[in-house]
Amino acid sequence: MPKKDAELETKLVHGGFEKDLETGASNVPISLSAAFAHDSAEQISNVFHGRDFGYVYSRIANPSVVALEQHVNLVEDGRAAVATASGMAAMAILIESLASVGDEIVSSKSIFGGTYYLLKEVAENQGITVTFVDTCDVEQYRAAISDKTKAIFCESIGNPKCDVPDLKALVSVANESGIPLVVDATVTTPYLMSAKALGVHVVWHSATKWISGAGSAIGGLIVDLGHFDWRVSKSEKIATLAKQYGLLAFVNRCKRLRSNKGAVLSPFNAFLLAQGFEHLAFRMKAHCDHAMALALFLQDHPAVESVAYPGLANDEGYPIAKQQMRYGFGGLLSFRLKTPKMAYQVVNALKMVKNLANLGDAKTLVIHPASTIYRDLSPEDQKAAGVYEDLLRVSVGLEHPEDIIADFQNAMEDLV
Repeated sequence: MPKKDAELETKLVHGGFEKDLETGASNVPISLSAAFAHDSAEQISNVFHGRDFGYVYSRIANPSVVALEQHVNLVEDGRAAVATASGMAAMAILIESLASVGDEIVSSKSIFGGTYYLLKEVAENQGITVTFVDTCDVEQYRAAISDKTKAIFCESIGNPKCDVPDLKALVSVANESGIPLVVDATVTTPYLMSAKALGVHVVWHSATKWISGAGSAIGGLIVDLGHFDWRVSKSEKIATLAKQYGLLAFVNRCKRLRSNKGAVLSPFNAFLLAQGFEHLAFRMKAHCDHAMALALFLQDHPAVESVAYPGLANDEGYPIAKQQMRYGFGGLLSFRLKTPKMAYQVVNALKMVKNLANLGDAKTLVIHPASTIYRDLSPEDQKAAGVYEDLLRVSVGLEHPEDIIADFQNAMEDLV
């Protein structure tokens, strides 16, 4: 492991694994084993009871997965990290860790469609009330909190609205109420934003996206950033565990749920995500540069009604994004055309850009959110999430920016 004060790029490259002691291999071995043998009944019993460190069953813990967790936790400067089978698995575990029947959650409105559907299902089937508020209105969060509220949820950059909440202000609101602020930092990644420095209590990532960087592996991550004292948690299950595990009660609860629900990350996917994580810094710099170039092009195109990208100086989220982010403003943008028909025309006319329901790939990706990811939302809920019939979401990739722009320019030439 590098020194704790090493630069971020160094932590990304060297923070996960030094070498295999037996072979000298410098990449994390893929431990494709369901279970792990022990030399005695006493030894395996000690591991089960937590008296000794070790592995017994990959549904509980696996060396490849643990290596990824330790690497991500080092970069986030957290207390501990938990890797899961997907981003949605991470979110589901977070909800059940923090809230029970009769509890409440406050969430921003402009969130990824899958997260919205999950929160709605939780409200309908688990007896948890979810109150949705304007992402950037701090007072709405404060007003929505009651004695039953167990957490605040938001995204570091809204997907696909690209709005930016004031995380320091939301941390203050959460601290006033003695509850954690949980932030989906998928779009910003640990490289573009230090959630720990902003005071955020918990972050989670769909590691499938920019952390993977190649669209080749599904995975999720939860990181306890160390700011919240779980010994005084208002969440019943965590408060009970805190009597035994203290500050690690939340992480313990997440790991128990991961095991009990079978929401484990495969060792092979852990290996792929670890490979992507090492070069995250250099990919994100390019994603940011290319997204800015495309945003500036679209902003000046006569067929474009508006562009949402927090790196644009005239974007509403720019002042807060500039304070909260480092090195750039991410690889996600969205733009509106003058009619829904135009949006379909552009998607169908693109040659290089891929029409995919994913983000963070090396390739540039485009999708029409209203007819796909957000198809089941009411028109009112779609609007609240920043989804319109004429809107396209773009995950800007690593191709040369001139080629990305040229593909959009050619696809839009018949619109004016």
